[in-house]
Amino acid sequence: MTPSRARLFTPVLIGGSIILLINFALRASFGVFQIPIAAEFGWPRTEFSLAIAIQNLAWGIGQPVFGALGERFGDKLSIILGAFLYSAGLILTAHAADPATMQMLEVMVGFGIAGTGFGVILAVIGRAASDENRSIALGIATAAGSAGQVFGAPLAEGLLAFYPWQTVFIIFGVIVLACLLFLPLLGDTRPTSRHELEDSMGVVLKRAFTDPSYLMIFAGFFSCGYQLAFITAHFPAMITEMCGPIAPGGALASLGITTTSALGAVAISLIGLANIGGAILAGWLGKRYSKKYLLAGIYTLRTIAAAIFILTPITPTTVIVFSLAMGALWLATVPLTSGLVAYIYGLRYMGTLYGFVFLSHQLGSFLGVWLGGRLYDAYGDYTLVWWIGVGVGAFSALIHLPVREAPARLAAWFLGEASLAARAAESAVRARRDAPPL
Repeated sequence: MTPSRARLFTPVLIGGSIILLINFALRASFGVFQIPIAAEFGWPRTEFSLAIAIQNLAWGIGQPVFGALGERFGDKLSIILGAFLYSAGLILTAHAADPATMQMLEVMVGFGIAGTGFGVILAVIGRAASDENRSIALGIATAAGSAGQVFGAPLAEGLLAFYPWQTVFIIFGVIVLACLLFLPLLGDTRPTSRHELEDSMGVVLKRAFTDPSYLMIFAGFFSCGYQLAFITAHFPAMITEMCGPIAPGGALASLGITTTSALGAVAISLIGLANIGGAILAGWLGKRYSKKYLLAGIYTLRTIAAAIFILTPITPTTVIVFSLAMGALWLATVPLTSGLVAYIYGLRYMGTLYGFVFLSHQLGSFLGVWLGGRLYDAYGDYTLVWWIGVGVGAFSALIHLPVREAPARLAAWFLGEASLAARAAESAVRARRDAPPL
């Protein structure tokens, strides 16, 4: 093993990647529960969609909160709190018997995902990685989240064949606590200068939100959330209802995939499988080429793939092809967006600044999931909400182009301000020391 490779695969990267794998294995399975829950209670599709939408919104709101909490008190505290909230939310959801209760409990689940998800974990990995390996390390960690997606949905589908959905939620609530076993691998995550953080956090946010580039990154991440959340929550149901039949003697049937319901779960798994390579490739490309142009290209390809899929008859073959194509582009935006934030604004406040960018992602997630259920109930299919996703994807492709990708612009300003403050404090101490006694 070469020294550079040894520096890439650190305990921090391994531990963080496993936590993301567990987090997203469970998170990616929620779409599988769409039909069983609606069938048991007779709820319109909007009700469970709203629960998942609220979960995504809470995830987004919680992301900068947990990012700031980690920067002030240490990232392990954020992860521990997130894991317990995630677990408790899932277990309590299993006992929900009406839409309002389930929707309220998804706030807890969303905050739990935030504490154990990208915003906190990528910040830990980004700070621990070398400048040379940071982009690829972020790509590997993102790919780990996709690896969880590979078996999360099929695991849920398999458990639902033997247990009611309530029992599966409880099982998942226990599994998420396994995140805590890997905390020692993250090392010491306490902030290096708590006083400096407390004094300048407000200033950091003010400067970032008055920077046009930061606002464009913030707006551009919206469509990523819209597309990913809609597909995670509704694609299995969409395939179940809109896909053509599976040929009895075909290749899929020989693999045991005989229903469109099973194909829907497999599609989510294929998306995750393809994204393992896509996220790693995006991280590798991010250290060699302009991140903003890579992001614009990814959103363009997503837009084209989504448009072609809805314009052609939906068959098992087109589902598989689309899943692999979208999977390759799925979370490829995450290492590039988080890397772009770190590149422009520095690592010190990465958790908080990326957390707010991720809030835009989750606002898109809320809209994608909620509109999916709302428009399905209104029109009986997902065609209109799908075309809205095509439109927001094109918007994101365009808005990344004017981003000023200049390294450490605001980071230098932050450090300069901190340096001035430190010098002023030192001068004050010196003046008090040298002053003649009264």
